[in-house]
Amino acid sequence: MTTLTERAENACELCTSTDDLAAFDVGPDGDGSLQMQALLCATCRDQIGGEADPNHWKVLANSMWSEHAPVQVLAWRMLDRLSGDAWARDLLDMLYLDDETLAWASAGRVVEQLIHRDSNGTVLAAGDSVSLIKDLPVKGAGFTAKRGTAVRGISLVADNAGHIEGRVEGQRIVILTEFVKKQK
Repeated sequence: MTTLTERAENACELCTSTDDLAAFDVGPDGDGSLQMQALLCATCRDQIGGEADPNHWKVLANSMWSEHAPVQVLAWRMLDRLSGDAWARDLLDMLYLDDETLAWASAGRVVEQLIHRDSNGTVLAAGDSVSLIKDLPVKGAGFTAKRGTAVRGISLVADNAGHIEGRVEGQRIVILTEFVKKQK
């Protein structure tokens, strides 16, 4: 029976590094078997669970073609996670996974939470109050929201960190976060 180290030829199955290798269970239902593991270096293991350096992951252009499903799954997940970069989107478009492997990859997808920040970089939360830092013409409503206007009880737009919603002059509008300042 082949061991994980033999299958990987004693190198990281994603980036080919030979430093600090260890078995990595590819979840969400990793069972410790060879069919559910990949041999990874410390850099790949750390970045899969934390902040990802896009330059490190350009190696996926080679490793995504692995014949081993756990490696394909990890490659798909990282490319999906980095799909904001054109090179990652292009690789993801080229990568073909059978239905079962794609379902496995999708099941472990890392969904990064969007962080909404005001013009000063302060984190905004639903229900916060903000003030406008410049006059903003409100499209379709026929008025201009004036600088200094308080917007209480904002809502965060779930799929866009640059947008919030709030009421100005009785109208519910979308406001760009770069034009607001959180009130204390």
